[in-house]
Amino acid sequence: MSTTPLTASLIDLAARGQLPLHQHMDHATIAWISDNRPSLPPTPQPALRPQSKELLAQGGLPTRWWADPRLHTSLHGVRHAMRAAALAAVLAEANGLDDGDTATAILAAAIHDCQRRHDKDDHGHGARAALWLAANADTVWGHFGLTATPRRIVQAATAVRLHDVPYEAFTADDRIDHARAERITDVVKAADALDRYRLPKLKWWPDARYVREPAFDQLRGLAFDLVLVSERAHLAGASGTEAVRYALAEKGLV
Repeated sequence: MSTTPLTASLIDLAARGQLPLHQHMDHATIAWISDNRPSLPPTPQPALRPQSKELLAQGGLPTRWWADPRLHTSLHGVRHAMRAAALAAVLAEANGLDDGDTATAILAAAIHDCQRRHDKDDHGHGARAALWLAANADTVWGHFGLTATPRRIVQAATAVRLHDVPYEAFTADDRIDHARAERITDVVKAADALDRYRLPKLKWWPDARYVREPAFDQLRGLAFDLVLVSERAHLAGASGTEAVRYALAEKGLV
């Protein structure tokens, strides 16, 4: 159940600095997002390999994987997770990642926020999710029809841990870890950032200054459309998983 007051939209609450801990999309906010569509270049039709499409089709993660079940349907819940995974797949393709690295990036993007405690600034949630992923590796990889290996677990956990750490804040240890999973980590951070069109303040929307991804700007239109289509579908009654699958199908990603 949402903790957002029924009389206030996220856009109104954000303007007043009163966003609640648990934030759920509403009709006024998605209308505001639509009205504020930036001038975006058309996105070339993404061409994903069959394995990536199959992994995205498995992206409806169970509610029990979230630290707080209320977040499964919130702004950092399953819809964000599925869109981030899809954007990671497209970015991996653009970067020429092989099958193994692409799968690892998709999986990491799908679970990166699952250990959040709330929808506001929750410093350290990446580190918590990385530990959860390592402890539940067989379950997570099995959900996607994959087999966990020590190398892939380390790569995915690194990407998840560092996704909420700004590059300029990396410690010496962070830089060492990043070097071991650089391409996967950069893809996950960029995919997460591209899905920020769902947030109820323009200054929180995607900004290429905070990522290291040449294809970032090319995918803004796709990212915006995925938010708009899936959030509208969810508000119309589709489950979170159904809503995003509908948007992915519309864009030829599944």
